[in-house]
Amino acid sequence: MKELVFATHNLNKIREIKHLIGQKFRILSLDEIDYIEKIPENHTTIEGNAEAKAKKIFELYRKDCFADDTGLEVEILSGQPGVISARFADYTNERIPGEDISNANIRKLLRLMQGEANRKARFRTVIALIMESQVHLFEGVVNGHIMEVKKGINGFGYDPVFQPEGYNQTFAEMTLEQKNRISHRAIAITKLAEYLLKGKSG
Repeated sequence: MKELVFATHNLNKIREIKHLIGQKFRILSLDEIDYIEKIPENHTTIEGNAEAKAKKIFELYRKDCFADDTGLEVEILSGQPGVISARFADYTNERIPGEDISNANIRKLLRLMQGEANRKARFRTVIALIMESQVHLFEGVVNGHIMEVKKGINGFGYDPVFQPEGYNQTFAEMTLEQKNRISHRAIAITKLAEYLLKGKSG
């Protein structure tokens, strides 16, 4: 089975990825290759962050690898939080000491959107794959809207306040199987898997 390094320490992401393509490829996390540092995410675009993370690991280990970056883009906030989605609350020091960052991010988002009628948003994931020194990008997008209160206990990040278009549940109210059928990351990973399987069979 072909090995691929997924350049992340995020166990939730690893679990989602393994659920999607773990039957076809052996997915290794950064922890499993003994890379314990956090890879900087200081680019101004989601694409830039994904590619930089993949390149860092490829240069160090010379293993085929991929990395992702995801942003929640809210229309009324001119695309914020976007590339800083994971650190949204920290940028304005709104995180209470000891508070979980996801909770702080959601709290800030709901404060900024209080009273707003336009609650359109989208999740966007970009995956950068490096194989044989070549970079390939895969994108997944899911449109939806931001709830006024959190709903559900599954998932992570902004899942409790994001309801995808055409559904009456937030991502956090869905099971992992349900979310993986429609999520932004699932769409990007499916494109990645199709590319890898095509290459494997070709």
